[in-house]
This record gives sequence, structure tokens and C-alpha cells, in this order.
Amino acid sequence: MAKKEFKSESKRLLDLMINSIYTNKDIFLRELISNASDALDKLYYRSLTDKKVKVKKDKLEINLEFDKDSRILRVIDNGCGMTKEELEENLGTIAKSGSLNFKENMTKDEKIDIIGQFGVGFYSAFMVSDKITVTSLSVDSDEAYVWESEGVDGYTITKGKRDEHGTTIELVIKEDTDEVDYSKYLDEYQLKGLVKKYSDYISFPIKMEVTHHELKDEEKHEYEDHKEIEILNSMVPIWKKNKKDVSDEDYDNFYMDKFSDYDKPLKVISTSVEGMASFKALLFIPSHAPYDYYTQEYEKGLALYSNGVLIMEKCSDLLPDYFSFVKGVVDSEDLSLNISREILQESQNVKVIAKNIESKIRRELEEMMKNDRENYISFFKTFGVQLKYGVYNNFGQDKDKLKDLVMFYSSKHEKLITLKEYVEEMKEDQENIYYASGASIDKINALPQVEQVKDKDYDILYLTDYVDEFCVTAIQEYEGKKFTNVSDGNLDLETEEEKEQTKKVNEDNSDLLKDMCEMLPEVKEVKFSNKLKSHPVCLTTKGDVSIEMQKVFDAMPNDLGIKAETILEINEKHPISDKLKKLYKKDKDEFDKYTKILYSEARMIAGLPIDNPTEISQLICEVISK
Repeated sequence: MAKKEFKSESKRLLDLMINSIYTNKDIFLRELISNASDALDKLYYRSLTDKKVKVKKDKLEINLEFDKDSRILRVIDNGCGMTKEELEENLGTIAKSGSLNFKENMTKDEKIDIIGQFGVGFYSAFMVSDKITVTSLSVDSDEAYVWESEGVDGYTITKGKRDEHGTTIELVIKEDTDEVDYSKYLDEYQLKGLVKKYSDYISFPIKMEVTHHELKDEEKHEYEDHKEIEILNSMVPIWKKNKKDVSDEDYDNFYMDKFSDYDKPLKVISTSVEGMASFKALLFIPSHAPYDYYTQEYEKGLALYSNGVLIMEKCSDLLPDYFSFVKGVVDSEDLSLNISREILQESQNVKVIAKNIESKIRRELEEMMKNDRENYISFFKTFGVQLKYGVYNNFGQDKDKLKDLVMFYSSKHEKLITLKEYVEEMKEDQENIYYASGASIDKINALPQVEQVKDKDYDILYLTDYVDEFCVTAIQEYEGKKFTNVSDGNLDLETEEEKEQTKKVNEDNSDLLKDMCEMLPEVKEVKFSNKLKSHPVCLTTKGDVSIEMQKVFDAMPNDLGIKAETILEINEKHPISDKLKKLYKKDKDEFDKYTKILYSEARMIAGLPIDNPTEISQLICEVISK
């Protein structure tokens, strides 16, 4: 029989289907199985509305067969099948979808899931095969027909034989090349893996004959193989089951298997939304961070399904960066997919789903914080940095969503607390939320600037993560209380009497302080202070950049040239103050040595490097040896 040409535009269109639309050859099996599922759905639907069509749902199935020697792979269903005219219309016209027509002809009240909508998925099989043969017997016909094609040159339709209604798609798999191992599509293990990955939740059983290698004689170490038919897919997704029928252990096992984790999740979040964009989601908060979480290699995203068929393994559009640690699946019928079903098109529905998921995660975390503080602290120690990053990222546009989720170490309580808890316990005369930054709690405790605030009996938030100070800077204030760094040169905790006294001391020693400042070009100001208790000196700052922020900028690969404006403060009540005044009058050289030593001491206390440690070491030895 003479070949017929495809009715669509030209060979170029089919070539485009095969070589450009699909980026992943593996998905051809997903497409063929999805088409088979559609055929089973249509037949079952017909049986409910047409008395002439009698079928039991539990008898509907999809079968896979493969023959390595002849390089044949078959996908077989006992669905509605196709007549000669339907073969001509559906397979002879590229992008003509019988599933889409069926769906469009349904009434609004009729509800059935049809996966295929574009009619091009079938042609993806040409990516892996040299020849496709489709044998189909329609439930409305007594005559079977065979559609056969080797690709762009066209197709033939002839009479055929089939014992029952349904369709058999037979592929002659291509020979292997240097670039592609086509033989994997004839391998039992590989086929099982593809079904599990892409079609695990097709609602009909997908069966295949598999080989079991079993121990026959333990003493002789003899094994024997036997074959049996195995159902490859789970059929009903765990997220579509009634919650009362799913145990905690079921959720844990699903998570550990699906996301290759050796630990149970810290929290399970199950949600179902009906509305503009209907979807079901099953989300998990891991108990620990993946090994690559804080690297550029880590990919965020949720597994995205459409009617139980995997569309994307990691859909990044469904999660904001600050919740990138969340694992899970989303299943929706209301997705705008591109023609290959590999890529989401720009869609308002996707944005609606993402917004719902973000809100759900946030509410669940807030609930955990209130009612399960121990687990929340465990979560926060693992992923808190990501939340803080989310506060200041994008110019702080998400700070109001996240500020009640972040926690900081309290100097009074000696544990992590929320900003709300800090403000609720503030003293009546307290105007600001005080914080101190440093590499560790012990190092912050040792800061001279901390003494004065603690002396006022104010709580101090200890910021030990590199992102912390950027976080509180982005929040700016909480319930009207501004954040204030204890190392701010304008801390303003002195009484009016203390201020006047300090002002007079600085005015009386203005020449001394000017000379010290000129000796220390990195310092913007040198002054006497009464804010220090036992320490002789400290470095404070003015402006928006603190010393800890400068350390972060200095650690970046590109030198941004961002430096803190530092102030060297000398404890006016410490003996070193009188020593400096005496030396300034009597021994300028010695005064210069003390200036350098005190500045280096202040830098060390602040955790900053000393540019000339050898010189300072020698100066210290000279001073203490006298």
C-alpha cells in the first residue's frame, strides 16, 4: 500500500517535533503511557454513559513488553482503541489530539482526567525508534487496523488483527551510537525506573514481566531465575489518599524514598486547595540540610505533576529562595504547559499556586514555633540563615513575611528568642532593641561595648551569623522599636551629667586627641568615653556600616572598598587615660608608642587584623621592659 503524507505542514514540522520540542529522550515512554491511560479513561467513561459498552475498571491495564534481540518495545492497552478514521485523524495529522477533542466535548458537570492535550507526545517515540507500528481495535468496530511509519516520509494504514479492543504501539528501538545508549530502553531495570520516575501515579496498573534472581540452595550458593508479571506503578499518589488512611510512617517512608534522605523529615505539610488554581501538595521540612545546600550546585524546587504525571523534577517557580530547603510534590490539573509538557509556560496559575504554598509553609512554621519550640529551634539552627537571608534579600521586600520567624540569642535568657518575645520583655524606659555582633557568643560577651548595656539591665541580641546584621538592618524596627548596635558611637546611654563631664574632658584634651587621630589614618575620630567599665579602649562606628559588616565585605572575592567609619574610644576612668595625658606633655615618642599599641588592642578586641603585628609586638616589649 502506498504511503500517505502527513497532513500537517511538512516534513519540517515532524522533524521539529522529534529533534527540538523534547530535550529529554526518556520522556517518550511517559508520553506513550499517558496516551494509553487516556484511552483507558475514555473507555471507562463510555461504560458509564453507554449501555452498549461494558467494562470493569479493575480489568483495565497497560502492559510493557520488550525483546532485546529484535530491539522491540511495546506499550499495550485495552482501552477504547481507534478506528481507521481515528488513526488517520489522530496519527496522520500532527498536533491533532483525540484526547483534547474528547475533553472539549464533555459537559461542565462531567469530570474525568485526560492527560494528553496536544497530540504530539506520540511522535516523541521517533526520538528513540526507527519504526513505529500501531495496531488498534476500536470498541466501536469489529475491524482492527495497523498504522505504520518510519518518520517524516509518511505512513501507511492497513487492516490488521487484534483479539480485543485497545491499542498496541510497537517501537523498533534505534541502534546505539557513541552519544546515545538506546539499548537502555530494552533493559528491564531501566524501564522500571522510567515508569517509577514519570508514570508512577497513572491510575491504571502498568504491568511488565520481570526476572527475579532467587537463592535456590544456600549451602551450594545456587541461584535460579524465574519470571513473573509485576505492577510497576503505585497508581494512587500518597497525596491523593485520605489523610486518615496514611500513617506518619507512610509519609516518612515516602519522603526518604522519594528524596533519598536517610533521616525522617522534621515536619510534614499536606494541603489541598480548590479555586482559581486547584492543586494538592505534600511538603516536607528536612531534619538536616543536604550536603550541598549552601553551594551553587544546590537546586531548589518541588516535583511538579499534572494529573499524576511528572512534568518537572524540580520546579523552582513554586518556592521562594528563603524556603528553598522545602522538599515535596505538587499535583495540579490547572497548569499551562508548553507543547512538550516539559516546560511550564508563563502562567497566572503557577503564581497562584506558588503564593498559596508560600503562605502555607509560613503558617506551618509559625505554628511550629508556638507549639513545638524544641523542633522549631532544631529547624532554625539548620535553616535559620536562609530565613535571615530572605529578610534582607531583594531590598527587604519580604521582611514582613519573615521577621516573626527569625530568632536571635538573648544575653539575658541565654537561648534563642523571637523579636516579639524581646519587645514584650523590654524595660519601660527602653527605647531600642540592642544587639551586638561577633564571631561567637563568648567573643561578644567579651566586647567592652556590651558592659554598659548590661549595666542598664537591658537585654542584648547576639548576632553570630554573617547575615544577622544585614537582616536586622533590613527590618529597621520592630513594633516601633529601632535596632541599635551596642558598638554604635552614638549609643547615648549616659546621663546628662556624664555627657557634660565627657564633653569637658574631650575639649580639654583636643590637641592630644587630634594628634592621635592623625597618627591613625584608618580612624575617623579618637575620643575619651565614660561608656566603658573595665576595658581601656574599644572601637565603635558611625554610619550604616559596622565592623562586622566590613568583615563580610572583606571576605568577598571582589574588593568592594566598603569600610566602617571607626572611632577609637578611650576609657576616661581607666589609668591608661592619665598615662596618655602625662606622656603627651613629657614624652611624645612614648606617647606615639602607646597610641599604636592601644589602637592595635582595640582592633584585636573587635576581631580585626593588625597590619603590622611584628612592630606592635616590639613596641609592647619596649613598653613593658621599662
